[in-house]
Amino acid sequence: MRVLPHPAPYVPGQFYKRELPGILSVLPLVRAEPQVLLIDGYVWLSAGGAGGQKPGLGAHLFQALGERVAIIGLAKTNFKASGAIEILRGRSKRPLYVTAAGMDAQLAAGHVKSMEGSYRLPTLVRTADRLAREALNT
Repeated sequence: MRVLPHPAPYVPGQFYKRELPGILSVLPLVRAEPQVLLIDGYVWLSAGGAGGQKPGLGAHLFQALGERVAIIGLAKTNFKASGAIEILRGRSKRPLYVTAAGMDAQLAAGHVKSMEGSYRLPTLVRTADRLAREALNT
């Protein structure tokens, strides 16, 4: 386990400032550079258009890793401007929202849909969420 400094306060539209330092601090613990990272959040906060895409946590992570590691963003709540792909898993009627960088978003959505687990959230995501919550309570 790695103890991180207290994160910066949440600021709407700047979630990455709170979360990115923690992610970058633990990645050196991974023995080999991953090909893909799955994050709890959005890669893009806007789908593009004349103003271009507005980067979210995943886009900032993609850039920080030299655009060598694909990032899949998985969100539980809808942010309409993101252009996320909605997917349903298991028997859930509530969709998950998938965005991606360094990989086709439809392919990323297919990967999330096929992940292990019969519930709305894949088993891996549920486990990571549980472990993070437990660590906060210790």
